[in-house]
Amino acid sequence: MPALFKQGDLMIGGIFPIFEKEIQRTSTFKSKPPVVKCVGFDIRAYRWIHVMIFAIEEINKDPALLPNISLGYGIFDSCASATNTVRAALTLASRPKETSTCPPAICALIAEAGSSQSAAVAVALGPFQVPIVSYFSTCACLSNRAKYPSFFRTIPSDYFQAKALAALVKRFGWQWIGAIHSDNEYGQNGVKAFSAEVKKYEVCIAYVRPISRTYPMAKILDIVETIKQSTAKVILAFVVEGDFYPLMQEVVRQNITGIQWIASEAWITATPLSTPEMYQAFGGALGFVVQKTAIPKLKPFLTNISPYTDPNAAFVKDFWEMMVGCTPVPQGEHTVTKVCMGNETLMNSQDVFFNVTQLRVSYNVYKAVYAIAHALHELVFCQPAGEKVMKPCLNLSEIQPKEVTHYMQRVHFRTQFGDDVFFDANGDPPASYDIINWQLRDGQVQHVTVGHFASAANGDYKFRIKEEDIIYRTGKAIPKSICSTVCPLGTRKAQIKGKPTCCFDCITCADGSIANSTGAADCTPCPQEYWSNERKDECIPKTIEFLSYIEPMGIALTAVSLVGALLSLFTKMVFICFRETPVIKASNSELSCFLLFSLFLCFLCPLTFIGRPTVWTCMLRHTAFGVTFALCISCVLGKTIVVVTAFKATIPGKKVAAKFGPAQQRIIVCSCTLIQIIICVLWLKLNPPFPDMVFRYSNKKIVLECNTGSEAPFYTVLGYIGILAIVCLILAFLARKLPDNFNEAKCITFSMLIFCAVWITFIPAYVSSPGKFTVAVEIFAILSSAFGLLISIFAPKCYIIMIKPEKNTKKHVMGKL
Repeated sequence: MPALFKQGDLMIGGIFPIFEKEIQRTSTFKSKPPVVKCVGFDIRAYRWIHVMIFAIEEINKDPALLPNISLGYGIFDSCASATNTVRAALTLASRPKETSTCPPAICALIAEAGSSQSAAVAVALGPFQVPIVSYFSTCACLSNRAKYPSFFRTIPSDYFQAKALAALVKRFGWQWIGAIHSDNEYGQNGVKAFSAEVKKYEVCIAYVRPISRTYPMAKILDIVETIKQSTAKVILAFVVEGDFYPLMQEVVRQNITGIQWIASEAWITATPLSTPEMYQAFGGALGFVVQKTAIPKLKPFLTNISPYTDPNAAFVKDFWEMMVGCTPVPQGEHTVTKVCMGNETLMNSQDVFFNVTQLRVSYNVYKAVYAIAHALHELVFCQPAGEKVMKPCLNLSEIQPKEVTHYMQRVHFRTQFGDDVFFDANGDPPASYDIINWQLRDGQVQHVTVGHFASAANGDYKFRIKEEDIIYRTGKAIPKSICSTVCPLGTRKAQIKGKPTCCFDCITCADGSIANSTGAADCTPCPQEYWSNERKDECIPKTIEFLSYIEPMGIALTAVSLVGALLSLFTKMVFICFRETPVIKASNSELSCFLLFSLFLCFLCPLTFIGRPTVWTCMLRHTAFGVTFALCISCVLGKTIVVVTAFKATIPGKKVAAKFGPAQQRIIVCSCTLIQIIICVLWLKLNPPFPDMVFRYSNKKIVLECNTGSEAPFYTVLGYIGILAIVCLILAFLARKLPDNFNEAKCITFSMLIFCAVWITFIPAYVSSPGKFTVAVEIFAILSSAFGLLISIFAPKCYIIMIKPEKNTKKHVMGKL
């Protein structure tokens, strides 16, 4: 295997993917396996090699770090293959006596770029406790200390990158995302961690497709078809550079544009991918990378690379061909198109390879070398670097890998560029990322930093981004990627069966509930006194309903009540003015005046039923109604008894009339009314009526009515009036055929029939009428029965008095006797 090697007192191994792909060969097991052949020279990895060498030489010159102890190195190529990585690691870990004084051959290993390769070598060397430091393996699976006890890394875990990617998705409101990942541990664990993070923000993954550099074209075309058919306009590519390149080529070939790509750090800054050709479809890509750092002294070191210094050095000829465009020495029988003259130089080259101002992964390699050096220093000198060194406290030949791993866990130092280097319990460094945006400037793809993400000690993170600096694939407007549009106000989300939670229908809220925010999962019921408006986005007060004076029904009933009261007063005035006439004398003027007064009060009772119910009006309306009608019926009962006793008085030998004079009449009226007053007083004392809000009639309105407090007193009041009316009806019915020309018993009988009929029909109408119509029915019953009494009893008398005065004589009144 080609390798770079330099002897030192302590050896550090290095494994890098200098070539991107191994040429697969089938072993026949009949001969020795052929030498590994790799293709696809990776210039980034070649720079990583020289950063490691540069750091080692810098440490060897530093009098404060490992003084008088030289560091050596052995560097191998992995061809981005787990098999070759393990082969290289075992080669480095073996102990040829002539190459090292440190058992085993290396004290620590810097490896590898790919997570799968790092996992393979960590498992292979884990039992020997050889510390392994990765510079570019981000898989969160490598944080498992039980499985990888000696693994460290100078690049943050994908656990943090997943958090960063999820924070980015949340920031831009993307809820419907496609995912493509490398078909290895890096990609699988990365997408798994990302999915777990975005689930907290109700983000859905539209599809997850694996990709690998070894996939046939049919599989790649199938993935491209998935991208074209999906409605997801934002795609996360959690892939390594080599796996993603074939898919990128096909996406560009089919001219699939309008996709916003989110990149993992494995490919977002890869030079082979960052071309104007790829920008056609992948321009505006956003991704996270570790922070960049400048190492000014590195550039002269890189420009001094030359195949003429050491023609046999591994990899340098491939590098020279890529950078200069010629072959330094003819290679065997191969035809060389252009042979170098020998005076070529890299001093004035403007290639990105020599740009040491934006080092990211290279700086991780640099920190890895220094972390190992600091651990070895503290182990060898029993004190941290920077303190005054006396002499080693440990013989170099006694160093064990387990001890190096122990001191690696304790490493904590600051680089000359101001960065703290340390590892947590899982061997991970603190997370710190720059947010990169692909932008085209002067015909070249630039990786523009537009934000920053850093983890905090308490598990939280700091995230800032300059949205105004971002150029998306769609321009300056933030692209949209949703499965279903956000439900507007007044609607709620209804999950579509068989689809992710981000795919839903918007259902209008039911009556009485609202959604006053967009994207509501459920509708909120309105309070009892409120109802939803037509848009279902606001609770509005329900309509208050009661029988008011200003509505047509209230005006009509008020007018009828006042007309009845005026008629009662008018009739009373007539009776007072014509009190000496036979008709008035024959109808018992005192009881008639009492009756007219009670009817006047009865006509005024409905006024207490109209208007907004209050505590006083509720108590007054039922008790006033009960007492006034009891007084009214008591007067009618007195008149009926007077008629009956008057007839009995005309029969010889009867002295009934003498026993039923004015005093007895007043006693009957007062006693009958007093009973009703007592009932009403008890009602008000024990359980009085009160104003109440009733919701049962309608969802959209509140009916204000007077709650009787208890049904029993209410029906007792009605029942007592009914008893008086029935007694009065029976007596009047018995006296209806008395032989006088003006028999008042007939009028009383008719009025009582009307009264009973009204109140019998009132009960079912009262029970079945809703809301304010209940009050209207009650008012109608009061007015109907009052008018029945007024017209039936007093209309004939007024007719004679006002229209037929010639009949207002004693002879006419007594004509039939």
